[in-house]
Amino acid sequence: MAIRATKLCRSLLHFHYSLRQFSSIHSITSSQILEESIKAAVESKTYQKIPDLLISLEGTCINPNPFSFLSTFPENLRTQIVDEILQSFIPLRPRSRPQTTYACLLCFTLRSPNLLPLSLAILQRTLRSGCIPVPQTHLLLSLAWLARRQQSQSVCNILSEMQSIGYYPDSGTCNYLISSLCSIDQLVEAVKVLKSMGRVGCIPDLESYGSVICAMCTVRRTTDATELMKEMVAKIGLTPRQGTVLNLVAALRAKKEIWKAVEMIEFFEREDFNAGFASYESVLEGCLECHEFVLAGKVVMGMTAKGFIPYIEVRQKVVEGLANLGEWKLALAVRQRFAELRS
Repeated sequence: MAIRATKLCRSLLHFHYSLRQFSSIHSITSSQILEESIKAAVESKTYQKIPDLLISLEGTCINPNPFSFLSTFPENLRTQIVDEILQSFIPLRPRSRPQTTYACLLCFTLRSPNLLPLSLAILQRTLRSGCIPVPQTHLLLSLAWLARRQQSQSVCNILSEMQSIGYYPDSGTCNYLISSLCSIDQLVEAVKVLKSMGRVGCIPDLESYGSVICAMCTVRRTTDATELMKEMVAKIGLTPRQGTVLNLVAALRAKKEIWKAVEMIEFFEREDFNAGFASYESVLEGCLECHEFVLAGKVVMGMTAKGFIPYIEVRQKVVEGLANLGEWKLALAVRQRFAELRS
């Protein structure tokens, strides 16, 4: 019985090994066939066939990359071919049809930092088509960008290289780059891209500033985040999203920088921007946590002037805190304001 069991185990192991070999051979064969099919489409310039060849692999970055054969071409020819591919996809409908092709092209070009302008062009076409790059694009793009920056090239020069192949930087492409750099904590580099956008012909928008501010708040770089917020509102004239404001206020509150949080709210009031109930409430609760009851009273006055009424428990704590400090005049003013609002 034991001999039979041993033979059975050996047979199963042999079968499993043979099956793995067959799967590997089949996989290699399929990859080779796919690459040859794409190569044939490139040689015949029937680029619009490529998305259909890759449609079954949607949402993945294929390995080995089916565009690897392009690495044997001279750089000028390689750039020309990729440009022709991108241009041929513009009339395709639905616009998301070439999504997997974009992903494969990005994965291929981002492996070489020298192809970064071409990668940015592919990224631009991807985003304009309404497609979302595969997740690993953030890391690959950041690494390629940093490799080029280590060659002592300025941000403007790298972005402007897109023009040499017939493309121009835009907000969507720069925003994705900023988001990618923020995702690996390269905040200094992200700010440099943000500051350079105007010099290469694209205006920073809410997403440009919002990505960097939120990333700074995550790592508690509140001073830098506050300065960027003021620049966005006062200099650029943008109205920040409520979520971005709340993130900044929450970061300041977490660091017990409640005076700075109040100053931020007052800045918004001067700029005639409504920070929203959640931000006011967060600042007010932060004042109470730090036992800054006089400051809390002032926040209440500004908050109620906007038509916002604090939660009842918070209201009671503000009035009691002011009374305990002997700040009767302010306590009465706060109570009177609540009464006026019939709260």
